[in-house]
Amino acid sequence: MLNILTKLVATNAARYGEREAFSCQYPGSDEWVPTSWNELRRQSEAAACALETLGVEPQEMLAIFASNCPEILVTDFGAYANRAVPVSIYSTSSPEQVSYIVRDAGARIIFVGEQRHYDAARSIAAECPTLERIVCFDPEVSIDADDATTMRWADFIALGEAASQMCREAVAARREAATPDDIFTLIYTSGTTGEPKGAVLPRSCMNAAVRIHTERLTMLSDSDTSLCFLPLSHIFEKAWTYFCLFMGIRVAINRDPREVQHSLRQVRPTCMCSVPRFWEKVYAGVQDKIGAMTGITRWMVDRALRVGARRNLHYARLGRKAPWMLESQYRFFDKKVFAPMRRVIGIDNGNIFPTAGAPLSDNIVEFLHTCGINIVVGYGLSETTATVSCYPATGWEVGTVGTVMPDVQVRIGEQDEILVKGPTVMRGYYNRPEDTAKAFTPDGWFRTGDAGRIDESGAIVLTERIKDLFKTSNGKYIAPQAIETRLGEDRYIEQVAVIGDRRKYVSAIIVPAFEALKEYARKHKIKFNNLEELVQNGEIRNLIAERIERLQKGLAGFEKIKKFTLLPREFSIETGELTNTLKLRRAIINALYADQIEAMYAV
Repeated sequence: MLNILTKLVATNAARYGEREAFSCQYPGSDEWVPTSWNELRRQSEAAACALETLGVEPQEMLAIFASNCPEILVTDFGAYANRAVPVSIYSTSSPEQVSYIVRDAGARIIFVGEQRHYDAARSIAAECPTLERIVCFDPEVSIDADDATTMRWADFIALGEAASQMCREAVAARREAATPDDIFTLIYTSGTTGEPKGAVLPRSCMNAAVRIHTERLTMLSDSDTSLCFLPLSHIFEKAWTYFCLFMGIRVAINRDPREVQHSLRQVRPTCMCSVPRFWEKVYAGVQDKIGAMTGITRWMVDRALRVGARRNLHYARLGRKAPWMLESQYRFFDKKVFAPMRRVIGIDNGNIFPTAGAPLSDNIVEFLHTCGINIVVGYGLSETTATVSCYPATGWEVGTVGTVMPDVQVRIGEQDEILVKGPTVMRGYYNRPEDTAKAFTPDGWFRTGDAGRIDESGAIVLTERIKDLFKTSNGKYIAPQAIETRLGEDRYIEQVAVIGDRRKYVSAIIVPAFEALKEYARKHKIKFNNLEELVQNGEIRNLIAERIERLQKGLAGFEKIKKFTLLPREFSIETGELTNTLKLRRAIINALYADQIEAMYAV
């Protein structure tokens, strides 16, 4: 595995040939178009030669600003063959964010996807002194008449295909010269509290991440299929997709996150990395359907859930064989109840489904496993190549993020901060020596910024982002994420921001799940003309209040939300309330809704 990113495509092309490496659905078509390993090798070699022809130097940064598409992977592997460094930018980034990353990385070439990406790149060209060329993936992009520097993807590939023998030999020499110390990418942090920072990940990090996952996830093989729907600019999806390709797992690339439900039912993946919000929505939808059941159907589902919980949580989870009678009952209910439910979602062939990036409620974890959905909860950061811990095959504990991965070390530091050391940890932040120094302890442990503990089983228990902890005016510490995670279980609640720093009590800004709320209003004959009227309706407020109260059972009195404000619109990336990874920007939310917050604390 010395140079996994450099040799992966050639190795698997020799092994699998015309077998599908990945597929993608193009706009206006339901067909999933496959790309073989041989074709991926041909295209990535052409991309490598094109980069050489354009004068790309070893370790030069290449910006990629696009939604998920095959061209990203081709560009990535072409860059790796040339010892260049692809730097992915979230497709939802504003022109200002794109400009910042291009300037910070010193990128000379930017690859763009759709029209909006091209337009943004053109708009920032004058303020990015290093930027010389744009390459457009989408053939439908309309290029400005006065633009002499933009190249279409087909022309870029053709340039590489026409490369001289000398060029090909130069690429081959670079491929052989690649070392584990070479940078493989910069992953820019979400910037919840300041400017994004580029985490420098050398190839050794990716080599280690692949090897570690191969050791831990032994249930996967080249007969599996993965759906790639998180952005490939996210380290979780990038590392997971590379691991899948290394394993020979077929990858289906979902281009539009809004179409993921449709893609699931078409692809029927056996594995897929995801964030908790996806499973929260699945859970809320299933709970809603269960709540509407009556009679024998409801009895059967309730019985199935009891049997599934006992079999999967008390026996399978621990690697124990269930008693014959229990196993027989489970197989019956799995066929009649759980399998149809999984089929509707599109995961009836499910193997494992890793999830990370935010807390996932214990209730949801238990429910999904009860239903035969093998959720593998994990923990990692951009700075650790998304690799710190995850559930083992058996013996995992609900309420944890799994045990520490092979070769990774974890210890608990001051303020209960989780500290990490190991081969997946970044080199530092790009061109930021002071920030790098702050990110590590004097003896070389990476400071995650997350508080937690290690339980008696050796698993990590997360408590809160340290920077998110706040104290009420009564001196009580509040962990807002834990409360937000509880409320996220509810089908009528889409987004929550818990408030209360130096306040008398805890409150919340809540974005309802509007479609579910409108359905409730129609069913109960609640009249409204717009969302503003809907969220101000007394019956609606009472509904949300009742559900909040139910969800808060078990919390200490000082942790409970006393008042809340319902918003008539969602938090968004465009307004600055969310990062590109959909994390809350709490300072901005506090500023934007200062009047509403003050009203909740008015005497």
